[in-house]
Amino acid sequence: MQNILIVDDDKLTCDFIEEILDEFKVKIATSQEPQDALQQGQEQSFDVVISDINLQNRLTGLDVLRRFKQISPESEVILISGFGTLETAIEAVREGAFDYISKPFNINEVKAVVKRALEKKQLIKENQSLRKQLEISQASTSLIGSSPKMLAVYKSIANVANSKSTVLISGESGTGKELVANQIHFNRPRRHKAFLAINRGALPETLLESELFGYQKGAFTGAVHDKIGLFEEADGGTLFLDETGDTSPGMQVKLLRALQEQEIKRVGGLKNIKVDVRVIAATNHSLEERVREGKFREDLLYRLSVITIHLPPLRERREDIPALISHFLMKHLPDEKSRPAISQEVIDALINYSWPGNVRELENTIERLCQFSKGGIITIDDLPPKMKGKEKFHHREFFDDMPELDELERRYLIHVLEHTKYNRTQAADILGINRRTLYRMAERFGIDLGGE
Repeated sequence: MQNILIVDDDKLTCDFIEEILDEFKVKIATSQEPQDALQQGQEQSFDVVISDINLQNRLTGLDVLRRFKQISPESEVILISGFGTLETAIEAVREGAFDYISKPFNINEVKAVVKRALEKKQLIKENQSLRKQLEISQASTSLIGSSPKMLAVYKSIANVANSKSTVLISGESGTGKELVANQIHFNRPRRHKAFLAINRGALPETLLESELFGYQKGAFTGAVHDKIGLFEEADGGTLFLDETGDTSPGMQVKLLRALQEQEIKRVGGLKNIKVDVRVIAATNHSLEERVREGKFREDLLYRLSVITIHLPPLRERREDIPALISHFLMKHLPDEKSRPAISQEVIDALINYSWPGNVRELENTIERLCQFSKGGIITIDDLPPKMKGKEKFHHREFFDDMPELDELERRYLIHVLEHTKYNRTQAADILGINRRTLYRMAERFGIDLGGE
């Protein structure tokens, strides 16, 4: 159960706020003395603190805010004032207040603000828990990134890990679909069983069938002994099928039967073989579009997409690029002494590049830079010419995937912030909004404004 602390020198106000928040089913504590409130904050954790600014005490609500940010930085603090000024509101936001409410109360506003604060706290707790669940011993296969879109991916992985249902992972080439499949597998209960992967596009049709289902001795020229296929090898574990959208109609029928019946038949075999396999498929095509074109079976699509996870392209999570750069530098040069430094100009250029090859292209770039950098530092001159451009976004990049309005707003906010090097005043001026609105926009989109 979540905890709320209400701080106001007027007990009737405390009781009133407590009453209007009764519907949230949370544990509520009150205090008329800021010193007592701070003591309570040291003794237990509060998800949300609601404090009047103008307390009849040497300490104000702003003091309560500052102290709570020291003793309990994870608490969200909402300030209330009947004598609010612009300066006070700005200071409250600067000091880290979640929101600022003026008296007399608008009950619906109070409820809405508190609800948002509680939801934010709950999401933070969930994401921390999910990230812990996703930690596996194989660091080289871990996913990197803390952007909102990657946190959504982590949540999906954690939610499906214990399921036996098929999963369809969509995303452009190079986004890391096999890493997602790997993470699903290694987060129990199948982690101690086999994880096998096959790339449909790398095999001709006849060989693909033999690889998946195996064959009996004498089934064809060269079949001199029985061979089990990947479905049997992965029994009890996970089978990852990449580039599923390129599967032929004949193979689609065989895959559908294997998924529906949980049994396969070897090439040239007569008996059905039961298998317990969790299938994870991946595609860089729109399978819905393939169905409309008559190139993919609709019933197979339904069977594969019981659970779907979309992996965003790198250009839609640019805030993750610095962490990915650091990860790949350590991966390809484990010895810190031989690891080159990388200039901020290079980092900016890599953030601004469009990355058509996504994370795979970024890793290849970092590996190349590690091999060819001179003088112990990677400079802008070490980059390929195509990555030295100063323009971050092409016009079509905003619109070619027809994003929703919120996504377009998020992209433009990031564009302006990076253009101003995260100078909040300049960014707010360009956007034509005040700084408080800028803070709230950044919070809504999960963007860290950093320091000035």
